[in-house]
Amino acid sequence: ETQTILTIHSHVITKNRRIGVTHSDPRTWNLHIRDVQEADRGWYMCQINTDPMKSQAGFLNVVVPPDILDHPTSTDMVVREGSTVALTCAASGSPNPSIVWRREAGEAIVLNDGTQAMTYEGAVLNISRVNRLHMGAYLCIASNGVPPSVSKRIVLIVHFPPMISVPNQLVGAREGQQLSLECHSEAYPKSINYWTRDRGQMIFHGANFEPEMLDKAYRVIMKLNIRAIHPSDFGVYICVAKNALGVTDGSIKVYKITDDNSIRISERNEDLMDADADQNTLYGGHKPSRQNARDSGSTDGVNSSGHRRYLKDIIFWSLLLSVVYV
Repeated sequence: ETQTILTIHSHVITKNRRIGVTHSDPRTWNLHIRDVQEADRGWYMCQINTDPMKSQAGFLNVVVPPDILDHPTSTDMVVREGSTVALTCAASGSPNPSIVWRREAGEAIVLNDGTQAMTYEGAVLNISRVNRLHMGAYLCIASNGVPPSVSKRIVLIVHFPPMISVPNQLVGAREGQQLSLECHSEAYPKSINYWTRDRGQMIFHGANFEPEMLDKAYRVIMKLNIRAIHPSDFGVYICVAKNALGVTDGSIKVYKITDDNSIRISERNEDLMDADADQNTLYGGHKPSRQNARDSGSTDGVNSSGHRRYLKDIIFWSLLLSVVYV
């Protein structure tokens, strides 16, 4: 390696102004380096020109705290759902920094093999088939044992068309009753959300109707509060979500509950019970059971029991729908 003379006796030879030398007593010389830089790392030798010549060498190791490089480190990203993303973090420092990823909100990172981890180590975080659950801020943290550690915040934004789910599509109410209808929508960019009637009339905030939107990230809970149900309020209500990528809707039917409805359903339930009692008589007061069928080696008991339940379910729902649409 190339050797450079820095000082001779008490004189500085190099043009590097950060280098100095002191001679405190006849046997001691001290080499001083101000504002130590990474380039100062290496071997230093002091030499005594005696016969024979004597020397002593020492290695100066310079440690440097980590620093995240603007390039090729990723910036905030906007992608479509289903895309593949590579988040990159580059850092300098000595020793070489290690890179750890974590999500700012404390959620788990979903890896390509389907597993989840709270942290991921590596300069590149690959995410295949990105979905809305990947959306959020990711922290790239660089550390090498020399404080302080540094981090960079990278926001991943996922665009997708609206989707609506309706918890209850059929709602019964009495005249004068207070009612709240609810739809759940997901979309990004954030959607425009509103309610309409089945003939397309948009519902605005008024004396009897109060639309309400509860936002949480890309999710919206759409509520339509009806203060008092009037006869004209029965029918179909449609919740709509729209953004630049698409539009979707869901529907809720509000039907009228009357005392006649309750009586009809009660009567139909009694009819079902009577039919069940007739079957008991047919079998001499003993219903075939699953256990009996297994013991006898026959499936007649199982089939007849399942058939009765199937017929009862059909009759019940048919009667319920007939009441709803009367």
